[in-house]
Amino acid sequence: MSRHTPVMTVMVAAVRKAARGLQRDFGEVENLQVSLKGPGDFVSAADKKAEKILFDELAKARPGYGFLMEEGGKVEGADKSHRWIIDPLDGTTNFLHGIPHFAISVGLERDGQMVAGVIYNPITDEMYIAEKGQGAFLNDRRLRVAVRRELTQCVVGCGTPHIGRPGHEKYISELRGVMLNVSGVRRMGAASLDLAYVAAGRFDAYWEANLQPWDMAAGIVLVREAGGTVSDIDGRDDMLASGGVIVGNEMVHAQLSKVLKAARQAG
Repeated sequence: MSRHTPVMTVMVAAVRKAARGLQRDFGEVENLQVSLKGPGDFVSAADKKAEKILFDELAKARPGYGFLMEEGGKVEGADKSHRWIIDPLDGTTNFLHGIPHFAISVGLERDGQMVAGVIYNPITDEMYIAEKGQGAFLNDRRLRVAVRRELTQCVVGCGTPHIGRPGHEKYISELRGVMLNVSGVRRMGAASLDLAYVAAGRFDAYWEANLQPWDMAAGIVLVREAGGTVSDIDGRDDMLASGGVIVGNEMVHAQLSKVLKAARQAG
């Protein structure tokens, strides 16, 4: 089972170690809400601290692997086949506001393909893991994507472009189109967990544009290993480069893709 493979053992241990600091820091956030400047600086420091722990642990366990990190950027390794893709704190706005919905996300890329992923919410103690060909798990439970066949019965996750980021107009027309065709839309604020929720069957589908590779690297493996379909917004297998993703079971993925395409053309 994937959680017992050597590489998965390494990933889980690194994530758990980084999570301890984030748990402590999250406990401190509420004490800082009195100061306007304090929380933002504090969260930025928490982010960097978690990333350093992940970097140190993974570099020690697998010398030579490269890195792509949210804070630290690209680090070339002697081993050109393998690269860790890391988001030490996905959902920083939630973290900053004391909302317990954020995660550490670590993906492993081999020869340009995502082959393993760990997503961990330290507050709920939910550890999502997946390795290519080994299945996807939440703690010890095997995951499968939801089986609803009709988009109209589905709950769909999404992301909203941040202030000052491109894509607001396009997003508004996409959202309008989706809302007319689904049971409910959810915007939770952490892309890695949105993908994990699809793998776990909590969300039927999820889409978002303008993401970074570390937002979705681990989640791509999880959804695929849970039996889901993953593509970029244009239906290609180019998520990390294009920055867009649509996920769901095969039927719902096709229906959602069609709705989004129509919405983009209309918008």
